Amino acid sequence: MTPLLTIRSTPARVGAWAWMAFAALNLIDIALRGRDTASAVMAALLLLGCGIAYVLGLRPAVVADEGGFTVRNPLRDVRVPWRAAKKVEATDALTFRFRAADGEERKVKAWVLTTSPRAQARAERRAARDARDARLPQQHAARLKGRTPVTYAAQRLNEIADRQRPKGGTLTETGEGGVINWSVSAVAALAVPAALVIAAAVPAVLA
Repeated sequence: MTPLLTIRSTPARVGAWAWMAFAALNLIDIALRGRDTASAVMAALLLLGCGIAYVLGLRPAVVADEGGFTVRNPLRDVRVPWRAAKKVEATDALTFRFRAADGEERKVKAWVLTTSPRAQARAERRAARDARDARLPQQHAARLKGRTPVTYAAQRLNEIADRQRPKGGTLTETGEGGVINWSVSAVAALAVPAALVIAAAVPAVLA
């Protein structure tokens, strides 16, 4: 399905790709010149760092499409059809309330966007300054007050949910509900390099 909205963290992705480039250059150097156990351990550590960069920097996202929304956190994926979606709230992170496939109400926080009281205060000051400089009407200024990336993302997701949520019907009738699964690729991205680190380091410790 074509995404209607995709939310990612640009700083996290830039940092992750920067590490990937650093690791790639060092792995090339090790491949050309490394012939000892220390080189093998370093190569495994670099691969583990790539796994961490993928899990923490590249994977996290919130994707809304015509069928529902997907929350990709570092190690788990949450897929919720619009019929099962309750509300998106802006707290210290995007918080999704939904009905799970077992009928229970659940909530999950997205890793991709977070905020803090300090960021909230900065957003309020910035919104007040922008409203004053632009001479916005009072109702528009009030709407901008306190807006942070988290609150703005929650507003957009709730608007999409209101448009896409089917009219009529119940979860009992359709059997639809949110599903939480472990991400095989994320777990493998950490487990495989970690195993290589152990395998490369043990001979050096026992020597």
